[in-house]
Amino acid sequence: MHAHVGDEIRVDSPVTGGALREGEIREIREQGGVVHYVVRWDDGHETIFFPGPDAHVVHLGRRASRAR
Repeated sequence: MHAHVGDEIRVDSPVTGGALREGEIREIREQGGVVHYVVRWDDGHETIFFPGPDAHVVHLGRRASRAR
């Protein structure tokens, strides 16, 4: 997963019909070759997030530039 600060991260629910989790990437950290993210979730709290296969990034700046 390749992301930038300001991109949106979305995490699919592990169950069919479950809620999608969304947040803004605030910081990118790397330790021991492992990348993780500080994410401010839509409910306002921040966590350190280690993405799994159910997570994907929306590159907001790129999406906006394609719409023009």
